[in-house]
Amino acid sequence: MLSENIERIRDLIKANDTNELKSILDQLHPADIAELCDELEQEEAQYIYMLLEDETAADVIVELDDEARKEILETTPSETIAKRLDYMDTDDAVELMRDLDENKQEEILSHIEDIEQAGDIVDLLKYDEDTAGGLMGTEMVVVNENLSMPECLKEMRAQAEEMDEIYYVYVIDDEERLRGVFPLKKMITSPSVSKVKHVMKKDPISVKVDTPIDEVAQIIEKYDLVAVPVVDSIGRLVGRITVDDVMDEVREQAEREYQLASGISTDVETDDNIVRQTTARLPWLLIGMLGGICNSMILGNFDSVFLAHKEMALYIPLIGGTGGNVGTQSSALVVQGLANNSLDAKHMFKQIAKESVVALVNAVIISMLVYIYNFVRWGATATVTYSVSISLFAVVMFASIFGTLVPMILERLKIDPAIATGPFITITNDIIGMLIYMGITVMLS
Repeated sequence: MLSENIERIRDLIKANDTNELKSILDQLHPADIAELCDELEQEEAQYIYMLLEDETAADVIVELDDEARKEILETTPSETIAKRLDYMDTDDAVELMRDLDENKQEEILSHIEDIEQAGDIVDLLKYDEDTAGGLMGTEMVVVNENLSMPECLKEMRAQAEEMDEIYYVYVIDDEERLRGVFPLKKMITSPSVSKVKHVMKKDPISVKVDTPIDEVAQIIEKYDLVAVPVVDSIGRLVGRITVDDVMDEVREQAEREYQLASGISTDVETDDNIVRQTTARLPWLLIGMLGGICNSMILGNFDSVFLAHKEMALYIPLIGGTGGNVGTQSSALVVQGLANNSLDAKHMFKQIAKESVVALVNAVIISMLVYIYNFVRWGATATVTYSVSISLFAVVMFASIFGTLVPMILERLKIDPAIATGPFITITNDIIGMLIYMGITVMLS
């Protein structure tokens, strides 16, 4: 629908036909309106956004991509943003506020009528955005463990009126410490005289405010949760994280790591301007260029070898490509293992030993196949028959171990190991591979 009517919507904007535009927007889901805004120019998107009702606008702004959201927020009056925050969960409101500078944040907070909501937003902004505290929301149903069933039901009803979704009912003690989860089934099956603490599920799975987001995601996946409570350092319940929030964050993190592994130094999108895309991609391209120059300098020192064995030049791409591929495979497996906690950086030598066995099998197979090919083509006495096979064997072994070692070292140094899966490994293996190839060829000549 959007692709078919985009021009019509643009015409209506030019004609300032607000009634027709509102009629169209009323029929669209907030996610579709967000997609529409992404397709329009910034001024057109701002025009559409200002026509929306506060509740719809709150849903739309959450769905927009980061760049479009930031542009709209910068040109929207602080009073309008403050009104629309009333219709957002606190985690969404905090995510929105993080896109703005401190002055804009203060302006918006000063216009929020609900002091409690403003306080919650201020508190959540203090947490690192990559931790549970930075991602959690404060909207949840909470009951005291000493309430009876009728009292509990009354409290749940009162709190539920203010919420769009209810995932769990959390139970706290008089000091607001998390004690359990109240199964709704118990409301039906338990006697009305029972207290909550007698029927609640004790010791629920929870995370602390400083727990990294990737650990939160692993906990939710492991225990099949749709939400997980967040507690502070002394066990007081302070918020909850839902599975959709975690998945959004994990997806964004995966995109960042994929770009980093591909040699893109900063987070970019296909619709970013040329300058931003160029500055994100150029650094590793320049490093790759320097790596290529180093390779040419290495090969330039072996003119006599190529004069004596011209066929050696035919295998330069094979040596470089194989080393790069093997190194990237090894590093990718290690990075994946580190990300999903199936591999611990403390077990570095164990992983290297395992990878060495795999590399040995691969190296033997590859070098033997190349040896057979060269034996048939060049004969048993040709230097190339032996030098290429031996070089391939050595390069595969080195690339496998190097590709395993580097991301594990980076992980221990608290540096994103995804760096090791991209151009860094390829360039390094290219240079080392050429040194190995030329060195072995000289020894056999």
